[in-house]
Amino acid sequence: MTNAHERRDHARHLSRAEAGDVDGAVVAIDVLRAFTTAAYAFAAGARSIVLVGSVAEALDYKREHPEVLALGEDQGHWPPGFDFSNSPSAVARADLRGRVLVQSTSSGTRGVIAARRATRLWCASLVNASATAAAVRESGLGVPAYVLTGRAEPGQADWGLDDLAAAELIEARRRGSPIDVGAVLAGVEKTTEAARTRALDVRHAEATDLERCLDVDRFDFAMEVIRDGDRATLRRSFAAPG
Repeated sequence: MTNAHERRDHARHLSRAEAGDVDGAVVAIDVLRAFTTAAYAFAAGARSIVLVGSVAEALDYKREHPEVLALGEDQGHWPPGFDFSNSPSAVARADLRGRVLVQSTSSGTRGVIAARRATRLWCASLVNASATAAAVRESGLGVPAYVLTGRAEPGQADWGLDDLAAAELIEARRRGSPIDVGAVLAGVEKTTEAARTRALDVRHAEATDLERCLDVDRFDFAMEVIRDGDRATLRRSFAAPG
């Protein structure tokens, strides 16, 4: 397949439904909360995160690998049998040194599964925006496509506006262009997905989750998907800034 991304001047924004045939550099984004939570898991010491498309797959993987911890949500809620909800605050408190996790979420991990033709694929949120931009730039694959995995904003586009804001921030960083970070954060706080997060019971989303999701560039690592057949495993990576 010809890599169209190298010929484009402007990054494309795609929904999960459009992600299947895209190659080149691809960035899957889930700000609230999948890939923010994944980043906090790596910061807590996780070695890798296996990404799957359903709760059942995650539980099957956990049964096959009893040492693995399950992380994620189903329609925002902590699934029975999982070790952690999709809460960055809960994960930040955990000691995950050297652990392997399996993650399933309603949006983010499914976006990764959908982007099956990506030449290289990163997972990102606001907390590792600049590190992701550096990794994409360093790859030499040209202008990336951004898969905005979250639920569509009512009456708006086919994706969540929180993920769109993160994509615009990452792309500005990649190009070295100015962007008003304060305006980005203000916009994310007003989204429907932010309101949904605030409305979740404390068992499923802690009060500090949104604050952690808005902590731009908290981490200096990118998160890249490594594929082995049908298995998608997320690992953290570092790229030179600049």
